[in-house]
Amino acid sequence: MGFLGVDPWRWQYFAHQPVPASLVIPIDDATAWDLYPRHRWLYNKLEICATQDLPGGPHGTEPSAYPVFSKPIINLRGMGIGGHVIRSARGYRASLTPGHMWMKLFSGPHLSTDVALVRGKPRWWRHTTGKPGPHGTFDYWTVHAAPRPALERYLAAWIGRTLAGFTGLINLETIGGRIIECHLRMAEQWLDLNGEGWLEAVVRLYRDGVWRFADRDRRIGYSVVLFGDHGSHWHIDPEAVEQLRRRPGVSSIQITFDPAKPPAEHAMPPGGFRLAIVNCRSLKTGRAVREELRRLFRSVDVVGLAHRPLEHLDGEARLLGGAEDHGLLARDQRRGLDHL
Repeated sequence: MGFLGVDPWRWQYFAHQPVPASLVIPIDDATAWDLYPRHRWLYNKLEICATQDLPGGPHGTEPSAYPVFSKPIINLRGMGIGGHVIRSARGYRASLTPGHMWMKLFSGPHLSTDVALVRGKPRWWRHTTGKPGPHGTFDYWTVHAAPRPALERYLAAWIGRTLAGFTGLINLETIGGRIIECHLRMAEQWLDLNGEGWLEAVVRLYRDGVWRFADRDRRIGYSVVLFGDHGSHWHIDPEAVEQLRRRPGVSSIQITFDPAKPPAEHAMPPGGFRLAIVNCRSLKTGRAVREELRRLFRSVDVVGLAHRPLEHLDGEARLLGGAEDHGLLARDQRRGLDHL
């Protein structure tokens, strides 16, 4: 069994970590849904609102004020699919969709927080903030070394009410200090930046129900993302990627799509098709490697046009992106981050 739900480009993090044959550690939400039937309700975002006394309701009920954020009530694929801002009652009526909901539009810092729980008690925290790009993308994520005491107190109280007795990793998405999503698994995009021995501690947590991780090398890190156009088949020379992986300061590089699958079968935000992620300790290094990857990628239009280098595509949006976010336009992101 072992690690279930791992994307092919992230096996590099898990391949060398032994796991008992009978143990299941969920890496995606679909696996967690199957593994924890008693806690499936946490994937219902209406319940996430209700447990915090936040305004929200299914499409068809009337918001008391605008703007609001609209999204699927349950979305196990992530990437902000179906999320958008609604600014008026007229816009709301025009966008009514079965299975979707509205909730308050929050502003403030957007954090992704991993928490190691032992019988419902937090034993380890790691906070990451995203710098948004256009149309549901992120430019990069900062994996912080410092704690956030006020947020941790709020989240610990919520965990105590909703996940008493739970042992394992969870990931909480917050905006302005309020929870917008709960995932019953880790955020694996940047797990190599958590430090040596972290994944071994995760296996011990699921196997033995204890958390032991020294966390001696806790440093700031960055997860820098590259996007290309939708509607193209993208290609890159694997050997060129391997050379970049050996670059000093680079922790890992992910080529974040399966070339054997049609582009339309990948879950992607509206702002672009995610091509690569560079995990590193220096933002300058991450951006430089992203630029080199951009020059190396070639595309073939789905309609069959010739190969084109990514550097010839128009717009800074081709360089931005990555990780689950909220689909607001750039002007909305300047006034506060958006929700999934």
